[in-house]
Amino acid sequence: MTDRVFALFAGGGTGGHTYPALAVAQELVQRGHPRESVRFVGGRRGIEGRVVPEAGFAIDLLPGRGLQRRFTLQNVEAIWGAATAVFRALGIVRRYRPQVVVGFGGYASLPCVVAARLLRVPVVVHEQDAAPGLANRIGVRLGARAAVSLPGTPLPGATLTGNPVRAAFASMQRAPEHDPDLLAVFGGAQGARSINRAALGCYDHWRARTDLAVRHVCGPRNLDACSGELASARRAGDMLVYELVGYEERMDQLYGRAALAVCRAGAGTIAELTAAGLPAVLVPLPGAPSDHQTRNAQTLEGAGAAVMLRDDECDPAHLDAIVSELLADPDALVAMGTAARGLGRPDAAARVADLVEEHARAR
Repeated sequence: MTDRVFALFAGGGTGGHTYPALAVAQELVQRGHPRESVRFVGGRRGIEGRVVPEAGFAIDLLPGRGLQRRFTLQNVEAIWGAATAVFRALGIVRRYRPQVVVGFGGYASLPCVVAARLLRVPVVVHEQDAAPGLANRIGVRLGARAAVSLPGTPLPGATLTGNPVRAAFASMQRAPEHDPDLLAVFGGAQGARSINRAALGCYDHWRARTDLAVRHVCGPRNLDACSGELASARRAGDMLVYELVGYEERMDQLYGRAALAVCRAGAGTIAELTAAGLPAVLVPLPGAPSDHQTRNAQTLEGAGAAVMLRDDECDPAHLDAIVSELLADPDALVAMGTAARGLGRPDAAARVADLVEEHARAR
């Protein structure tokens, strides 16, 4: 029989679910829990199947896919896959006999949370967004203890821990570049077309500026199209420094150098912005589940840490007006950065690990 593990981490699909889980797992290892006593369960379609083993942890992968928000033949397949996943999860929980199951949202989280509750294993769930996902809402109804990243997240009895981030962001001391001010533009790992179009459209407004420099991360799949658009916009005698890349290897360094960011409002990005204290113009992804990116952006805007720009209003005219106004007021940027830091929880991984250990001992 397989040796009993301390914690079984469940969830994934995207980096927003996977990387916080890895940060907490690493924290538990640093506290003396053997690496082999911390295991993961993920979905076959998510990034966790690659990044979790790369981080040195074992993982079991469940079949299936998430549900769409309308009736499709794929949903029939998804329902069958979900039922299969619950049976698989029951077998996994019985096999490893964890002292605690920790759900981080995403497709694989719910089957493991349901299996754990059926087998009376304590469960902790962590919610990265201001609007809780379905897996975590159900988990709390089944008796899971909730940890949340942002104040006001509507999960009963939740503990505010923050969202765990990579060590480079948690320990960051920013040194923003001025004269010129550095504007960081990015849209997640794959980029964001509306942000790309608006930023590139601003080139004509900014070509003569020497007080502004741009580092634009457009996403690998958009690089060729964006490079062509930028090349056609350039003119002899332009003064603006505009760097365009498909992917940024060291986002932490970009956060440290930037005076202002223009980006999406996903959970991982919000956690990094607040840990670093980087002011931002947030453009929420339309159609995100439960409109969670809008809720995230509203939380930061309400705290004075960011300005929200709707995706359908993200055009060169609006973006130029907002960016120019913010960069013209250094005191406002400092205040926004301070407000962002006030929402940040650099010790979030430790706070979640505390909750995991506490709940495991309570069994």
